[in-house]
Amino acid sequence: MSNPHRFLLRMGLFLLAVFGAIAAVYQPLLSAFMANAALNGLIVGVFFLGMAYNFRQVIQLGPEVAWIESFRESHSLNAQRSQIASTTSTPPKPKSTPTPRLLAPLAAMVAGRQEIKLSAMALRSVLDGIASRLDEQRDISRYTIGLLVFLGLLGTFWGLLDTLGAIRDVIANIQIGGGDINSMFDELKRGLEAPLSGMGTAFSSSLFGLAGSLVLGFLDLTTGQAQNRFYTELEDWLASLAKLSGGTLSADGDQTVPAYVEALLEQTAESLENLQRTMARGEETRIHTSEALSQLSEKMSTITDFMQTEQVIMKKLAETHMELKPSLEKIAGGQGIGGGSGEMDDATRGHIRNIDLAVSRMLEESRTGREELVGQVRSEIKLLARTMAGRGDV
Repeated sequence: MSNPHRFLLRMGLFLLAVFGAIAAVYQPLLSAFMANAALNGLIVGVFFLGMAYNFRQVIQLGPEVAWIESFRESHSLNAQRSQIASTTSTPPKPKSTPTPRLLAPLAAMVAGRQEIKLSAMALRSVLDGIASRLDEQRDISRYTIGLLVFLGLLGTFWGLLDTLGAIRDVIANIQIGGGDINSMFDELKRGLEAPLSGMGTAFSSSLFGLAGSLVLGFLDLTTGQAQNRFYTELEDWLASLAKLSGGTLSADGDQTVPAYVEALLEQTAESLENLQRTMARGEETRIHTSEALSQLSEKMSTITDFMQTEQVIMKKLAETHMELKPSLEKIAGGQGIGGGSGEMDDATRGHIRNIDLAVSRMLEESRTGREELVGQVRSEIKLLARTMAGRGDV
């Protein structure tokens, strides 16, 4: 949201220009002020009070904007907490800001919530309440402007009444016959001082009252612009975040949805959103399961090829064993390989021992390979079972 300080800068520059103009005509204004110091002092006091109140109204928007920015920051961090919570035990926390005064109803409604969920009626009531508070604050500023105009007119009529009374007294005290003309003019001049003083009161009070109302009018205009900008941006922000309910169901065109029906509709919308998220997670799990099954199929095909190769080797080993069986029987019967009889020599015994060791080694390698194959198959089946169990939990 935009910072209201730029409106304060605009108001300050305008007041500097006004005070510069006052300094340029300081002596005539001082003479006009002294025409009726009490009434003009009251007008100047009201002017400064109105000026301070307008500045206060703009300054009060600063904490409200700070609270909105803090809530925006906490709302944006909600999406990051789920990711950071998996890697660290201390997720980031938003900065704490004091509770706002103008947005107190909104702060009470969203306290402790991760996101704003307002119906159309609730959003309208919140915005109407904030608008009424802003208008209520500006009522005092408008009253000070009217009060300055009233004090200026009051001084005007007061001065005119004094002028008329003084003129009546002068006319009543004039004596034309039998007197000195010079003394008569001297008395007339002394009598005209009171009407001139009344005229000074009338014009000076009008001057200060109307000038003060003009300055306060510009300050009130700037304050209204700052508040309108704040209200417009707040309305846009709430409209972008609030989850509004559907349109109105009307029978005669002017009846809105009952409260319980609106609550049921909002609950149904939330349930549909949860169902959509669950289905999205189920689709992701299905994709992962399909990938795991394809990998398992590839590994099973590799294991099948390995088993076929091992089966061919075992078949060749059995054929070799069958070919060696007659020779081994002859050797076991005490006959030579060539058909003669006699004792086996050391070379024959060595060959037989080597053959026995080779067969034993081949059997051991076959058993080890079979155990490794069974272990791989078991691990793949366990992985498939975990994947299917995870999909069933979703």
